[in-house]
Amino acid sequence: MESNISIDVRNLTKKFGDFVAVDNIEIQVRKGEIFGILGPNGAGKTTTIRMLCGLLLPTKAEGKVNNFDIMKNPEDIKKSIGYVSQKFSLYEDLTSFENLSFYEGIYRVKEKNVKEWVLKTLELEEYKNKTAGKLPLGIRQRLALGCAIMHKPEILFLDEPTSGTDPVYRRSFWDIIYKFSSEKKTIVLTTHYLEEAEFCENIALIFNGKIILKGRPNQLKENYKKDNLEEIFIECIKDKE
Repeated sequence: MESNISIDVRNLTKKFGDFVAVDNIEIQVRKGEIFGILGPNGAGKTTTIRMLCGLLLPTKAEGKVNNFDIMKNPEDIKKSIGYVSQKFSLYEDLTSFENLSFYEGIYRVKEKNVKEWVLKTLELEEYKNKTAGKLPLGIRQRLALGCAIMHKPEILFLDEPTSGTDPVYRRSFWDIIYKFSSEKKTIVLTTHYLEEAEFCENIALIFNGKIILKGRPNQLKENYKKDNLEEIFIECIKDKE
């Protein structure tokens, strides 16, 4: 895999019995890139991202994630990346600081003051001693992100990280994403918010388990002669129905 490529995967497929959830897709992401995976509910977005994270073994695939073979080294992939799932997955009866301490141990972080760095970076200091389950949704998602970056991974996977949050929070969350990208961290995220697609450098539209469109947002609008991505997506999905 080229030194400037974080993810290079081909023929990525996942079957559940006779049902094909993800059908022979190809994904390549450069280091430091923000890559968006979009599509309606049930399109295969979450299944795709879980396979790329090493959390779900593909039925078949070729290629590497962070230089680890996607079929042979899923455990190594899991250790080397950060992942924020759709649902809040932290311990709701622990404080923010206690959750960070738990993940510090899970990732065997040796560096000092990492928890303090996370709290400051994600503006969570005022919530340090508050129980996670009682935090507002947006703050809980930010805490989940904090736990995912404790070990300072090179690739960060975010599965609909702003789902259910208000526009103000979504904007602040994207400020954080841009900050990580500026530090050459690779970001791969799923979203169903079309305005968020505009913030990505490259996007892939998944429908019925297949990638039916991919490219840079501005280039796609130019190619299709449309003012926004929503019109393009609707047109492409109608063509496939």
